[in-house]
Amino acid sequence: PEAPAWLSDEARAEWDRVLPGLSRLDLLKPEDRAALAAYCETWASFREATETVAREGLTIDAKQGTLPHPAVGIARAAGRELRAWAAHFGLTPSTEQALARGAENEPDPNNPFG
Repeated sequence: PEAPAWLSDEARAEWDRVLPGLSRLDLLKPEDRAALAAYCETWASFREATETVAREGLTIDAKQGTLPHPAVGIARAAGRELRAWAAHFGLTPSTEQALARGAENEPDPNNPFG
């Protein structure tokens, strides 16, 4: 599938990074465009929040006292969502192994005995 024009720069970089491998494994169809775009934008949010925490720290000073930096929660939520989207594309070690096992169990069209 073609990358949507509206992807953020970081999401587009992730799209360009993962698309060749997913295409080579024949894991994508045009209908997967929205799900892959969601994965890539989630990655962009995760990266931005993680970089913000690295730059500004885990906590902020507020009227109520010291509180967790809002980017901590954003990174945590984006990380959970990222793992869920990544699993759909076999982009985690466990789902990659599951896809590999599935391919091993499929009959080889070139095997006259299979």
